[in-house]
Amino acid sequence: MPPTSCPALRWDLFCRVVDNFGDIGVCWRLAADLAARGHTLRLWVDDPSALAWLAPAGAPGVQVLHWTADAAAGDPGDVVVEAFGCDPPAGFVAAMAARPRPPVWVNLEYLSAEAYVERSHRLPSPQMSGPGAGLTKWFFYPGFTPATGGLLREPGLMADQADFDAPTWLAEQGIVARTGERLVSLFCYPNPALPALAERLGNAPTLLLTAPGAATTQLAGLSLPATVRHQALPWLPQPGYDRLLWSCDLNFVRGEDSFVRAQWAGKPFVWHIYPQDDGVHATKLDAFLARHLAAATPALAEPVRAWMRAWNGLAGPLPATLPSLPDWAAHARCWRDTLLAQTDLVGQLLAFVTEKR
Repeated sequence: MPPTSCPALRWDLFCRVVDNFGDIGVCWRLAADLAARGHTLRLWVDDPSALAWLAPAGAPGVQVLHWTADAAAGDPGDVVVEAFGCDPPAGFVAAMAARPRPPVWVNLEYLSAEAYVERSHRLPSPQMSGPGAGLTKWFFYPGFTPATGGLLREPGLMADQADFDAPTWLAEQGIVARTGERLVSLFCYPNPALPALAERLGNAPTLLLTAPGAATTQLAGLSLPATVRHQALPWLPQPGYDRLLWSCDLNFVRGEDSFVRAQWAGKPFVWHIYPQDDGVHATKLDAFLARHLAAATPALAEPVRAWMRAWNGLAGPLPATLPSLPDWAAHARCWRDTLLAQTDLVGQLLAFVTEKR
């Protein structure tokens, strides 16, 4: 149940699926976490098809509604969250403004380690015109410091991970590593560096587990080193994907949702940031690396930074060898401990909503 300072509330959460699964992945985790804490959710999504594999069992307390141009809004809830500035329908906003006690209106922004996040978190945006005139929209920024909204993390996540039996789970998925073989997961956008990655992984026996999409498609056409085996995986529901990350020695992740989950896994990871035509993803990646590697030794920070930048096409070819996996894993666990010291995003969001109501 939610804390006593925040009674159970009705939430409307709006999500547009742009061109990948990060938006709906983040929104589903947010909705399911809120519902698990005793709240009720209407998740409005313009393309709910990914939920068929991402969350096939649904979640108690979460109603998924197809957000179409003529979708009827009904009575707005106590809280309205628009994910990533997706703009709820004008009719819905008008209904919000007509309520005697308007909902708390939150714009949940994209995750970034850039300095502007701390400056912009919790700022108001008074609506001076249009159907929402007189309302206030609040900016809520996830982030990596106490001055931000934190990261999505279910209350029992670390306990679940501590109790996790990786060999049993892997066997249930039909994943059988040979003796001495390391496990590497790969989830990426189309990437010209992928052939070089396969070559670099050949320096040690490796079972490379690829997610559907670019990772599996690109790898299918490659001739792999004799020491690298490839196994294509089906789409996994979110809890299953989390367990894949927990099971592997190294994880290649992309976007926002898998990026955050890789950090909770406490394992070495390489992030493929969403590429943008104007190049701002380079600044975003460098801001994260500066924060993430601040406490690492130069002997580890330099090769990790080189791998991240090269994997994202921001530097030369991939380095010839991977950073030391034991040292990298130790740093990943220390970084996770730093993040665990923050209140999770849903906990902070509930406190914020209580304050603004």
